[in-house]
Amino acid sequence: MNMQTSNVIAPPAPKSLEQMQLPLVMMRDILIKTIFRKNIDQVSELARAICLPIPVTQELVDLARSQKLVEATGTLHANSGGEMGYQLTDGGKARALDALAQSEYYGAMPVPLEVYAEQVKRQSIKNIQVTRDQLTSAMGHLVLPPELLDNLGPAVSAGRSILMYGPPGNGKSSISNGIRDSLGDKIYIPRAIEYAGQVITVYDPIVHSAAEEQTDDPNSLRRTGNRYDTRYVRCERPTVITGGELSLSMLDLVYNPVARTYQAPLQLKSTGGIFIIDDLGRQEEPPQKIVNRWIVPLEEGRDILALQSGEKFEVPFDTLVIFSTNFHPNEIFDKAALRRIFYKIKIDGPSQQDFLKIFAMVARKKKMPLDEATLVHLLKKKYPTIDNIYANYQPVFLIDQMISICEFEGIPYQMSPELIDRAWANMFVKEETIVH
Repeated sequence: MNMQTSNVIAPPAPKSLEQMQLPLVMMRDILIKTIFRKNIDQVSELARAICLPIPVTQELVDLARSQKLVEATGTLHANSGGEMGYQLTDGGKARALDALAQSEYYGAMPVPLEVYAEQVKRQSIKNIQVTRDQLTSAMGHLVLPPELLDNLGPAVSAGRSILMYGPPGNGKSSISNGIRDSLGDKIYIPRAIEYAGQVITVYDPIVHSAAEEQTDDPNSLRRTGNRYDTRYVRCERPTVITGGELSLSMLDLVYNPVARTYQAPLQLKSTGGIFIIDDLGRQEEPPQKIVNRWIVPLEEGRDILALQSGEKFEVPFDTLVIFSTNFHPNEIFDKAALRRIFYKIKIDGPSQQDFLKIFAMVARKKKMPLDEATLVHLLKKKYPTIDNIYANYQPVFLIDQMISICEFEGIPYQMSPELIDRAWANMFVKEETIVH
């Protein structure tokens, strides 16, 4: 039976070793490394540690027993429903040490890359249809021109790349986060995947927020166990946000020479979710180079990664990529690159009318009473000095500054032309030459 999570079909749990599609020796070695490292002696605990159903784990234990690597201890554990205890033989310990020298990896069995690729299709970001209501409620805290949502909605639903550009401080980052919040369903992230006998860890608690798991009571008669393959973690759709620190090497497999395992690069961790490249143009590498790296994945839905040996292989690429920049696109991209980014959306500063709306909304939220004379001073005296260019971040900045001054002076929250002048001075630094 397939589990539904919204419309995502869960990965079915394997029923036998044969269904695993992993090399037997690899599975056996992970089993004995796990027994050795975690000092586990019961099949039910082992099954939890290697994330396989109990019958499949038992099959693996029996295989290791037939090879004289594991033996039964002959003790039945009274507190665990009379479970048999197992331990490594001397040969098993030697083999475990040998296997650990080849790779430190133990614990959850990896999912073969081709099996994972099937799950990626079941939970593709392209299957998501975002409604206007979902987007509006996810962006509820932002004051946005209605035509912006007209453009964003179809872009998100298409699951194609988006370029947001425009002056800084107008919420491109908040909008990216709003897009993420509007997705709302859960998908399954493998703890690790396997390719050519190599283990690549994917699940990363920093990127993936695990949804609440329902745990079974082991003593209840009706165990609903293995509703899905527990080698996966059920998570919110992931979001990776990178800014000026992004370098091209972050998009390669990371090899850990001590553990002799690989870690998935950022874009593989963001599969089924969103990859936000903020502040494009502020990275060490030129933006054109960064976009070139994404061209094949964006066009063909696959990415190419390389092992230590230099062997290249394909992984699914299923990510909504959002580029965000304060530069005009023509300044940082050539026409070929621009053509490949499907949606280009300009995020402008607010009009004076919208600015006042945001200012009033922020003031109300922060319990700062509005004062007409102060607003007139701000619009007539202050903004003309910067060519009346409004930005979405300014109301919060100015009001927070006035609040800090009131709290320091020990006076009730209030705004005045004098307080606005003090707040304004912190928003812009006066042009002057500093004598060294």
